[in-house]
Amino acid sequence: MSDRSGGSDRSVRNDELAGLFEEFADLLEARDVEYKPRAYRLAAENIRDHPENVAEMARQGGEERVGEIDRVGDAIAAKVVEYVETGTVEELEEARADLPVDMAGLTSVEGVGPKSVASLYEALGVEDLDDLETAAREGRIQEVSGFGPKTEENILDNVDFARQTQQRQLLADARPLAEDVLAHVETIDAANRWEVAGSLRRWRATIGDVDVLVASEDSEAVVDGFTDWPEADSIIEAGTNKASVRSRGIRVDLRVTDPEEFGAALQYFTGSKAHNIRVRDRAIDRELKVNEYGVFDVSDVEDPDSGQRVGEKVAGHTEEEMYEALDLPLIPPELREDRGEVQAAADGDLPDLLTTEEIRGDLHCHTEWSDGRNTVAEMVAGAEERGYDYVAITDHATGPGMVGGVGVEDDDLEDQLAEIREVDDGSDIRVFAGVEANIDSEGEISVRDSLLERLDCVVASPHSSLDGDGTDRLVRAAEHPDVNVVGHPTGRQLNQRPGLDLDVGELARAAADAGTALEVNANPNRLDLRGGAVKAAIDAGATIAIDTDAHRPERFDLIRYGVHTARRGWAERDDVLNAWSLDDVESFLGL
Repeated sequence: MSDRSGGSDRSVRNDELAGLFEEFADLLEARDVEYKPRAYRLAAENIRDHPENVAEMARQGGEERVGEIDRVGDAIAAKVVEYVETGTVEELEEARADLPVDMAGLTSVEGVGPKSVASLYEALGVEDLDDLETAAREGRIQEVSGFGPKTEENILDNVDFARQTQQRQLLADARPLAEDVLAHVETIDAANRWEVAGSLRRWRATIGDVDVLVASEDSEAVVDGFTDWPEADSIIEAGTNKASVRSRGIRVDLRVTDPEEFGAALQYFTGSKAHNIRVRDRAIDRELKVNEYGVFDVSDVEDPDSGQRVGEKVAGHTEEEMYEALDLPLIPPELREDRGEVQAAADGDLPDLLTTEEIRGDLHCHTEWSDGRNTVAEMVAGAEERGYDYVAITDHATGPGMVGGVGVEDDDLEDQLAEIREVDDGSDIRVFAGVEANIDSEGEISVRDSLLERLDCVVASPHSSLDGDGTDRLVRAAEHPDVNVVGHPTGRQLNQRPGLDLDVGELARAAADAGTALEVNANPNRLDLRGGAVKAAIDAGATIAIDTDAHRPERFDLIRYGVHTARRGWAERDDVLNAWSLDDVESFLGL
């Protein structure tokens, strides 16, 4: 359920307002209301992406000001103002009372949509995931009209996955929140140094809580300043050197450490556990001890009372010191997953990891020709503003699993091709004409070869039949002579569906032989390929493309999530196609 504690004195973020209307849309769809659900979802998307704080717009200019947002009409603007002023929306509360369910939780189960939720509630009284699981185990779901044994089996198979996802936050939700926390910590006079820790610092695709570490000689002052953060919706706990708050539905944990121990604490609490064990074992081999307080020489120092070797502290102020004490260079946080990084560091073989600044273009984006929101010229202008040298326009082609595709059996793709060529002629950057085609269950491409041959950049991606082993079908697609990039290879949607099983090594070898790149889709709902798969692909000789799949110009900014995912896979600049020069990319594309 959405947080209902709004009100004029509380900061309300765009994500919160968007979530409100997405929930409203689901509740209306569940009751077969026409038109409104789509309108609410479009409004939610534009509210979430609006560059200004919409709540502040409502406070300053009321409904008229909010109504300036695209797709936000008078009725929705009035609801925004109502929520900002009162903390509730009467119509939404009525819809919740009519269907008192955990809509977000239930619809997180693959195959369960809003209308299914309504049916199960009316027939069986299912209100949440626990009720759903119980009904499935007891065989009662298959007795409801519109369901059956197979549907019931699928629901039972997916409940555990859905329950896990309810406890994990997307990187793109957690990272901006953490950056706002750090910006607030910077205003606390008693804070000396600060950084995020945990899996968020390692840029994992999903995280549990946001962990923040602060160095200070006055921990209580830092805790007081932290709990005064205006963005905190509630204080969970507060002690002398620790505190936890909840903001935007995410728990934020603060830990304050002595400045001389900050590096040690940062290394320890960044993890991962497996990496820290590997570091600890290396320390033991050198008669050293590593913990959250520092590195200690325990070779010949013994506590006379306990008989334990307590040791002399030799490092702890910085992370660099911590690793240096173990004869290692600093290991980047993204690599700390016990995938051989400690041995690579010892051998002097750590990769020179890719940076966001090295990205030269984007080879996968969409326009209003399919399900994007902007024209070809506007998307190109957005890429140019980022300083890119090139961009590929790759709208969906019509086919299974595709949303708003460009027609491939008529003249649509021909017409778009002409428009792209015209924009390219007038642009300061290179504009590649492309398409995102579907890879069907047999590995066939949804666009005929005679069209593919005329395009500059063909992205082929799986959009349907997204379960089971997909290796053979993707290998076949990668080997197609006109396919340049295999897009979001597993088809996973984080916190929604796990996607295809893949033998990444086999796919990567086939892609390398065929001169086809494998994509890291930087959309935070995908981050596909994942970090471990990127490493396997690079080890097998494949080229990686990091693309945003942007549907509007501002989404090009999502590239950082793809870059850090690739860094988790040990990617260097030379491994990544769109970090190459225009000449080299054109050569790869066969132009």
